Amino acid sequence: MKLRSLKSVAVGLGIMLATVVAPVQAQAPKSIAVRAAYIPVVTWLPAWVAKEKGLFAKHGLDVTLTVAQNLSLLPGTVGRQFEFVPSTAPDLLKAVASGLDVVAVSGEVFETEDNASTHLMVAKDSGITSAKDLSGKLIATPTIGGVIHVATLYWLKKNGVDPASVRAVEVPFPNMADQLKAKRVDAVEALEPFVGALKAAGNVSLTAPLLSAGKDVIFPFWISSGEWARANKGTIKAWKESLDDAIAFIKQNPDEARSIMAQYTKLPEAVVKATPFPTYRTAITAKDIELWANVMRDVGQFAATVDPQKLVVQ
Repeated sequence: MKLRSLKSVAVGLGIMLATVVAPVQAQAPKSIAVRAAYIPVVTWLPAWVAKEKGLFAKHGLDVTLTVAQNLSLLPGTVGRQFEFVPSTAPDLLKAVASGLDVVAVSGEVFETEDNASTHLMVAKDSGITSAKDLSGKLIATPTIGGVIHVATLYWLKKNGVDPASVRAVEVPFPNMADQLKAKRVDAVEALEPFVGALKAAGNVSLTAPLLSAGKDVIFPFWISSGEWARANKGTIKAWKESLDDAIAFIKQNPDEARSIMAQYTKLPEAVVKATPFPTYRTAITAKDIELWANVMRDVGQFAATVDPQKLVVQ
């Protein structure tokens, strides 16, 4: 009888343990699969750090990063190929004006007075020393209609130059130095690390064009499908928290961050070491987008009516 009783107790305990353990196993959190595109420049370093240092995983995200080359084509891919893609205010606003449901969900880089990453560069012997000297000249830009060129046109207008008097041609950042040296263009809209190389070759910065719009303005940021973003605010929160952790890591471990940068950009070690980090920040507001909408209208680049409050999902 005692043996049977012990067996009965053991069976009972086994059943109890099964009913207790099973729910615990069922409640184990599953990582959320997220697809994101990036451009291989230092701007997107926080995402690479978050991936390589397990910070996305820490916040419950299983992130797949895919390299892209043309930022202006990415708004049409959200909701289909990607959950998060890089963008700028002009690209977002134009996409919305064309009927796409896309929204800003996280900041990435801000252009600030004490840390400008874009410069309008001219050759030191060009004779160009002011905005007025650019009237009738040819400027190399990464994208006609992109945020850097919009800012350059705004700077010209603020300094008494008709933006329509300046011609523009699209030139990839790596090719700008050669085009300027060969005098095929009169000025180039350059981004770090290419700014550093241009300055080292003796070229001169006329201005940091983005700062014509303000002393602290949003540059590139992350966007998503509006429908997806409104239904997945928790995922957006985890994305931003991961990037915030990555930004803190970059500040505390700059050498390791540069190693990760080299891995994703494939730039030479000397260039990686010389490239300054931009000002990373994930906060983003409707006012950040509205500022650029006003700038675009001022230079005749945007005429649609949009509600900036609906273009940011936190």
